[in-house]
Amino acid sequence: MNHELMEALSDITRDKGIAREVLIDAIEAALLSAYKKNFGFSKNVVIDVDSQTGDIKVFSLKKVVERPSDLQSEMGLEEAVDVNPEAKLSDEIKIEMTPKNFGRIAIQTAKQVMIQKIREAERENIYQEYKDRVGEVCTGVVRQREYGAIIIDLGKVEAILPFKEQAHGEELRSGNRIKTYILEVTKTNRGPQILVSRSHPDLVCRLFEVEVPEIYDGVVKIMAIAREAGSRTKIAVRSADEKVDPVGACVGMGGSRVQSICKELGGEKIDIIPYSEDPAVFVSHALSPADVSEVILHERERAMEAIVDSEQISLAIGKKGRNVRLAAKLTGWKIDVKSPEEMKEAALTAMNLTDLSGVGSKTAQRLRDSGFGSIGDIARAKLSGLIAVPGVGKVTAKKILKAAREIAGPIQPEERGGEKKE
Repeated sequence: MNHELMEALSDITRDKGIAREVLIDAIEAALLSAYKKNFGFSKNVVIDVDSQTGDIKVFSLKKVVERPSDLQSEMGLEEAVDVNPEAKLSDEIKIEMTPKNFGRIAIQTAKQVMIQKIREAERENIYQEYKDRVGEVCTGVVRQREYGAIIIDLGKVEAILPFKEQAHGEELRSGNRIKTYILEVTKTNRGPQILVSRSHPDLVCRLFEVEVPEIYDGVVKIMAIAREAGSRTKIAVRSADEKVDPVGACVGMGGSRVQSICKELGGEKIDIIPYSEDPAVFVSHALSPADVSEVILHERERAMEAIVDSEQISLAIGKKGRNVRLAAKLTGWKIDVKSPEEMKEAALTAMNLTDLSGVGSKTAQRLRDSGFGSIGDIARAKLSGLIAVPGVGKVTAKKILKAAREIAGPIQPEERGGEKKE
């Protein structure tokens, strides 16, 4: 038994990295508990495991006194001298009391302790390995789904992909090999618990670091990122070397680099745009793939109006407002996408009706009461509609209509209601 115990201790120390002293201390503590359970409690019992030979002995510690009153914990000087000739009063003497059948109990107990220590050591090693990897990307295999969460096998340990960290619309099947972002590593009674994410924006950043050497080397830097996992991501990049095109480096030859990342993310679309210190330029780039013709800044409100041609309005806003929403998140500016016609209408609305030739305050009020709230409303009106306003005759109506259309500019035929020339 002693030979087997020593071999097992040596193997565990070598393979699992557990100190021999730690194992022996744990075995002694477990053996003491086993002794008390099988042979009755004794407060002065100690277990001694020889670290070299593996011999296991049970001792009773007794204090040397002149007149023992408790024979379980005390012994007289004369008796103590028989055990140890150098014994004197107040010394503690070890008296061996190893039970004959204690060997069987000791073997079983030692095995259980070593198994437990191996498990604890493995759990601690895994925790130490992963606790400093928060923020990194790891590769694993999808195993199963439990209450909405997905269990990912990382090899040495399983990770949990919570429902809220899954990419919208992504279907992960058992056996799929995927990359995830390590969110958190904590200790639990069952070992380390690792939480991972497929929706975190930094997952995209880490994938670009792996795929694009210029980012890994620091030549190209990701300045900002906005993501709606499973649908679309926008990243803004800049280069520390004017000879290196940051967007081109991220896209790769024939789009190879970005396509590889899109594939890893289940087909998620990625817009790569050049970063700019100029907010107007940055916002214009961020609204890609739409072309922005003009940007009007409102710095106090940290808001912008982006002017886009009418036919590109839907492209700038995106499906369910996703493109403009991501652009706003990427740049940190509130963005209002408008067409030139909408901007013109807003400008006309802001003007006072009294700015029109022949319109005083009373006439302006009558026009408003009749539903002509802006110069644009008047410019689109039919002459007959203006003549119907109380106090406005045909001559005045023509004069007002002409002045409104001169300010408003060209009016589309459908907006004029198919009015014939008068």
